[in-house]
Amino acid sequence: MTESYDQDATGTAAFAYEMGVLKRLRRSGWWHAGIRDPESVAEHSLRVAQLAALIAAEEGGDPARAAYLGLWHDSQETRIGDIPHSAKPYVSAQPNEAITADQVAGLPSRAAQSIVDAVAEYEAQGTIEAICAKDADKLECLIQAVEYAEIGAKKIQDWIDSSRAALKTEFAMRVADAALRTSTLAWRE
Repeated sequence: MTESYDQDATGTAAFAYEMGVLKRLRRSGWWHAGIRDPESVAEHSLRVAQLAALIAAEEGGDPARAAYLGLWHDSQETRIGDIPHSAKPYVSAQPNEAITADQVAGLPSRAAQSIVDAVAEYEAQGTIEAICAKDADKLECLIQAVEYAEIGAKKIQDWIDSSRAALKTEFAMRVADAALRTSTLAWRE
């Protein structure tokens, strides 16, 4: 029992170190817009999880589940990097489900299965929670683009337009429209 426990604990610690890479991994597509120090994948994923919970609450889904899906949606980037949209036609990567299976191989079985299931659900887009999490991913990109524009970035309209066009839920669309007309400092008022 102790040996299994130590193996599980060691695998979990190693996984935590791998996930720490997301704090240092920059969202590379923003470099195309001239952003010198773009947000990290971890910073993006935090706000995705937060937005996913809010969208799910308004759309009748489970906020905790939607947040959980959003939390893991880009975790595979520790292994493949953040491949910008413009590079995707030129590179081939394994499906996120396959990468996730490799990443969680050292975790205890229930923890590993939890992440595998979350990534599969997100990728399949067959539940309201998965749709809300995907909308949160797009909405977060739109909001980040607005924040970059407000500090002087000029070449971000494509990110705003493509993110807005990809939204599926009514609440995410409403939030996107509000974000486009609201100051990034409105929360301070």
